[in-house]
Amino acid sequence: MHISDLIPWGRDKKQAPPQEDNRAVNPMVSLQRDINHVFDDFWRKVESDWNGGDAVGMSGPSTDITETEKSIDVSIELPGMTEKDIDISLSSNAMTIRGEKKVEHEEERKGIYMSERSYGSFYRTVPLPAGVDPDKADAKFKNGVLTVSLPKTAEAQANIKRIPVKAA
Repeated sequence: MHISDLIPWGRDKKQAPPQEDNRAVNPMVSLQRDINHVFDDFWRKVESDWNGGDAVGMSGPSTDITETEKSIDVSIELPGMTEKDIDISLSSNAMTIRGEKKVEHEEERKGIYMSERSYGSFYRTVPLPAGVDPDKADAKFKNGVLTVSLPKTAEAQANIKRIPVKAA
């Protein structure tokens, strides 16, 4: 065991320095890592339930929301998902995007091949201003990125007023 194994780097180990694989040398190190993995998964699930289902990336998927004179555009990174995993609903004042990345566990002992990917569900509600035309909303999913374009009504586009900024 290295001294670095005793340093509390955080649960996600993003900041931990690279370590050599000690499993063949000391089975207790392997057992400790397996137990840590079980507890990390447990607390990740508890936090996910507490936050309303934000398990993908713990705080939800990365999202960009932009507004132009003609539309509101929402772009969300959803790697490893397909368009079938995503549900979008639109109300008069909000858009809700829900999705779920399913569990994938593969193991083959002969070739010692193993794949474990992160999984979980999420939802993201984006408040919308008045003047969005829901009938012209458009959603596209390409290369793991969902892009939703919500055009503004002609009336909303005409009501944009610019306010000049003056020096005080």
